[in-house]
Amino acid sequence: MIKPMDSVESFIRRIPKTETHLHIEGALPYDLLVELDDSRFPSQPFFRERAYKYPDFVNFETLLIDHAVQWFDSAERYHVACKRMFESMASLNVKYVETSFHLHMVEFIGVDGRDILSAIKSAVPEGMEVRVIGGMVRNGYTEVMKPIIETLHQWDELDGIDLHGQEWLDLEEWAPPVWRRCADAGKIIKAHAGEFGGPDKVYEAIDVLGSRRIQHGVRAVEDEKLVARLAEENCVLDVCPLSNEKLGVFPSLEDHSLRRLIDAGIPCTISTDDPLCFANDIVDEYIALHSRLGFSKEELAQLAKNGFVHARMSESKKSQYIAEIDAALTQ
Repeated sequence: MIKPMDSVESFIRRIPKTETHLHIEGALPYDLLVELDDSRFPSQPFFRERAYKYPDFVNFETLLIDHAVQWFDSAERYHVACKRMFESMASLNVKYVETSFHLHMVEFIGVDGRDILSAIKSAVPEGMEVRVIGGMVRNGYTEVMKPIIETLHQWDELDGIDLHGQEWLDLEEWAPPVWRRCADAGKIIKAHAGEFGGPDKVYEAIDVLGSRRIQHGVRAVEDEKLVARLAEENCVLDVCPLSNEKLGVFPSLEDHSLRRLIDAGIPCTISTDDPLCFANDIVDEYIALHSRLGFSKEELAQLAKNGFVHARMSESKKSQYIAEIDAALTQ
């Protein structure tokens, strides 16, 4: 007899899925580090234990960067990491990905950002569509980065931009014009907000940066007017539940705001954020929503469909994958 959980997991694995909130440096396959030097990188480090939670964001960010820079020192290394990363995702039936690379790595390692961009795109396997986003931090408008940031709207292969990093830093005056130019150039406009910052940061992302794609946004529930506005304006929240738990945004997954956001009519998608640090994959995310938050197969299916509805892909492809999800529900 098939157990209910077995049935749900099989369903989750079977349906086409998206990842729309994924950091390349934070998704570095950990086994590449083990292969690089197993004396320095144990096969099961403490921070990848299932129960581990980070004490604060700075501790998490430091650990991520310290590990990422051990691998990412060239465009070729980006290609190798992304090839393995995308192939793993494809095995879980991920069909569409929006992934960001840290533009400031250009300054850290001295590699042209366009070369990194090309290396990422050349790693995409057949049957998967990938949109590459350039991520910037709030205080990253340095002398080196200024001429790069100011020309991003002219990068034909760049699909979008995102604001990363520490939300408690003020938004500097350089950012809004960059977001406007990229929006006018037809690029995907994102911003991290409402994770460690409160509703004020979500308002800032919407009203100052003009973004309707919010990375996280889960603390919007602290402001009822904001929740209503996000629903009315069809703003999309790209949510990473296990990341939110492990970084202490909520005490536990059971306290997460996702269901309240969905019940309010806000379109949400599900992604993994930084699998290097959280040891998660997209199937883990969906399973956790079912087993710990009681999401039904129908609700999981709707989350998967949301990813395609708001994807930057052809309408025919969207319809195809949504139809496959509906078909899986009837089996």
